[in-house]
Amino acid sequence: MKINPNYNSPEALLELYNKPLLELVFEAATVHRQFHDPREVQMSSLLSIKTGGCPEDCGYCPQAARYHTDVEAHKLMSVDTVIEQAKNAKANGSSRLCMGAAWREVRDNKDFDSVVEMVQAVNDLDMEVCCTLGMLNEHQAQRLKNAGLFAYNHNLDSSREFYGDVISTREYEDRLNTIDNARKAGISVCSGGIIGMGEAIEDRVGLLWSYMQMETPPESIPINALVAVEGTPLEDQKPIEQWEMIRMVATTRIAFPESVVRLSAGRTKMSMEAQGMCFMAGAGSIFAGDKLLTTPNPDFNEDKEMFNILGLIPKEAFAGSEKPVSMPDPLIEERKKRELEREDELKNARQEALKNGFEPRKITVS
Repeated sequence: MKINPNYNSPEALLELYNKPLLELVFEAATVHRQFHDPREVQMSSLLSIKTGGCPEDCGYCPQAARYHTDVEAHKLMSVDTVIEQAKNAKANGSSRLCMGAAWREVRDNKDFDSVVEMVQAVNDLDMEVCCTLGMLNEHQAQRLKNAGLFAYNHNLDSSREFYGDVISTREYEDRLNTIDNARKAGISVCSGGIIGMGEAIEDRVGLLWSYMQMETPPESIPINALVAVEGTPLEDQKPIEQWEMIRMVATTRIAFPESVVRLSAGRTKMSMEAQGMCFMAGAGSIFAGDKLLTTPNPDFNEDKEMFNILGLIPKEAFAGSEKPVSMPDPLIEERKKRELEREDELKNARQEALKNGFEPRKITVS
């Protein structure tokens, strides 16, 4: 049951969201136990592989180039650095690595080739690999699938009606098209939203309604609380109350019984008790590590202590799913072949020059 047939209209979803909180949590916990192990929570890590300099105007994002925040722009990480970070995350208990790049869209260049290699390498570590790279077309999605990508994250952020109040440089349909492209390639979809941006309750319900209208809803639905960052248009937004996060998690769990509801950004403002209520209400994943792309997050040790106190068990990678098979990428193989051929040409040219008596000119600097 991917979608709960008892809540198949915006009005029914709104009524569900507005239920007395304890009744809502009880219903969510009941649904959660029907489809998931209530003790299992996946620990995931989020790594910014390319930071800052994004041309878009998402009002919540400190990585937008047009805003004056403390985020420093960094070029794409090397494949070796990502592998090292992935190994550290796995050693600390993470079974999933989500790699994020501050791009508007994926471009077919050497940077994307590097991302494909990162996906292959992390998949080889027996970790679920998720990417969030902006918009991508069908061909790019297929390359990521062939590399071993487990999931593609592309959030709708909010309802179709509220979306334009936060973002003007990318249309709602653009996001839906990217999700479709990932789906066509056979990649599982991770897509959710942010609450606390000034939206109405109807907009929170509208986000979920957008997913209910899909032929196949997302396998993962992250629920984020806005982390207001100085220098962004939403810097003065008042933090949401903890119960609002609990209510959104519970409503999402009931509406999408089989999906993994991911308790994502904003956990630093939540008590352990509130997080425990979210797990009871159906949250099956957290991001672990002291940073979410560019914003703070509880560190691994805090989360391990919380797991011990609440009796939670870290969920293994690929639980209930097959591990993707990484296949050689023809474009990368061809590029490497050309690079080797070029190296051989240069080596042969140097050897031929030396054989003919050519000596490189020596330059001395006084």
